[in-house]
Amino acid sequence: MTGLFETYSEIIPEFSLFQERLQRPIPTHLRINRLLIEPASLVHLLENKGVQLIRSSQRYDTLYLAPGLASPGNLLEYFLGYIHPQALTSAIASIALTPRENSCLLDMCAAPGGKSAHCAQIMNNTGLIVSNDLYTNRHISLGHTLSRLGVLNAVVTGYQAQEFPLKQRFDYVLADVPCSCEGKFRKTRDTSSYRENKGREKLSVLQKKIILRGFDLLQENGQMLYATCTYNPEENESIVDLLLKERDAELLPIDVGFDFEPGITEWKDKKYDKRLKNAVRFYPHRLDSVGFFMARIGRRR
Repeated sequence: MTGLFETYSEIIPEFSLFQERLQRPIPTHLRINRLLIEPASLVHLLENKGVQLIRSSQRYDTLYLAPGLASPGNLLEYFLGYIHPQALTSAIASIALTPRENSCLLDMCAAPGGKSAHCAQIMNNTGLIVSNDLYTNRHISLGHTLSRLGVLNAVVTGYQAQEFPLKQRFDYVLADVPCSCEGKFRKTRDTSSYRENKGREKLSVLQKKIILRGFDLLQENGQMLYATCTYNPEENESIVDLLLKERDAELLPIDVGFDFEPGITEWKDKKYDKRLKNAVRFYPHRLDSVGFFMARIGRRR
């Protein structure tokens, strides 16, 4: 697998271990949906079916590894909304934001709805979640996810994220933006190979527009989480760096109790704002899941 993501060898620590991990499949992680069942009850239910769950963290009792469970979507507990198959790092995004109960939250690119539903769980079905996605064909899966998981505090809208109306301000904004999805790649077959996204330049233009609009939609004391499932600094630190230059924004620390690397402040011939050390990078050889980047953003006081 020589050459795979070689361009990032200087910024990814223990790069050979990173490349080795890419040869293994992404493990199955489940989020237990406390809106409909208590975690201990669900663990007991699945144990009786021969499905053993391993807790992913002592801090969070809803996040589990399900070794050997190839098709969690076939379980009755899935259809009942008790569980949601979700990459561990994807679930961490909602935890990094941790919206308060009775708050107002915008999920700018919500489909298929896992993060919106997780936020609803954290908010205990209080307040309001606006689950936005431009593509109406995705609204079916989005609505299905929210309904199956017992979400009662969400509405679905279909605006372009970068043009979301400025009439309403939000306590929280989640911007898990379209990206090149490098973090999802695993070379699990001899025939599998990563194809570089040729539209990367267009992606970064869109990402910049989305992060600026998301920040402008925040209440004075609001918080935003910008996230991608890619390693490329042009889609990560570079985008947040632009926000720090063009808006009165601040990067807030992220404490989620999982292994991560800090954001980088240099890439090739570019230097980024030193505050980007407060951003986080999740790598699969440190946390065996999808590779992710996250930055928690607030207004500078």
